[in-house]
Amino acid sequence: MSEKPAFSEKQYLGREFIPITIRLVLAMFCFAAYFFTDERERNGDLLVVVGFAIIIISIIMGFLLHFRTRVQNKSIMLNGLWTTRLVKIDLNGITKVEKAEYSKYLFNNPVYNLHTKGNIKFYTAGNDAIYLTDRDGLVYIIGSQHANEFLRAVKEEMKK
Repeated sequence: MSEKPAFSEKQYLGREFIPITIRLVLAMFCFAAYFFTDERERNGDLLVVVGFAIIIISIIMGFLLHFRTRVQNKSIMLNGLWTTRLVKIDLNGITKVEKAEYSKYLFNNPVYNLHTKGNIKFYTAGNDAIYLTDRDGLVYIIGSQHANEFLRAVKEEMKK
């Protein structure tokens, strides 16, 4: 039972390119507004504080683990943040596994165990996802930055 996982991936909240860019543009806007204010009193100082706060929060979010994916012992285990529960997907009940694009949208919110319209979504970053369909028709959509390796590991575990 304590064997090495066939696949392991950690996904962090603050490491996606587009949200980092948005936060840095907001911080630059605060610094530019501070620079162009005539009276550098309390309001101008507030812009500097907000700009530095955005940068510090962005750095902290880079180390904030959203969830961990492991493929081990004929199952997929997903651990989330502090208060989330362990989600264990038994691969014996899976009928179809495929790799596809996660979403057609440019901006996607990070989700953990989101139940919508017969789908259960797990996503932090990346463009690709693994779609797992179980015997009941429920679809698990697990976003991954290493989707090819994840797909290979799932198929190998299903063959065991």
